[in-house]
Amino acid sequence: MVKKIPVTASSGNVFADMGYANPEEALTKAKIASRICDIIKDSGLNQVATSKLLGIDQPRVSDLVCGRLRRFSTEKLFEFLTALDQDIEIVIKPKSRRSKHAEIRVLAA
Repeated sequence: MVKKIPVTASSGNVFADMGYANPEEALTKAKIASRICDIIKDSGLNQVATSKLLGIDQPRVSDLVCGRLRRFSTEKLFEFLTALDQDIEIVIKPKSRRSKHAEIRVLAA
């Protein structure tokens, strides 16, 4: 006999599924931080060089690349993108009628 494992469909936001207080903010920060980490990796910077460039100490860089984002505001993450020579474009538009929730997307050019 095969034991059935219960499965719950995702809402599309893992942070909401896990019961975070501000799941949309957590998802947004995770998406931005992921992009920052991609840029750091692609540039070949180590954590010490990254800390100097971003103006934070190396343990905070470690927090960033390990996804420990509670101490970083969205605004601070935007500052990091600017320090990494990235443009930031924010587009505000009506929510799609087909979507249950408003969508926040982070796109890489």
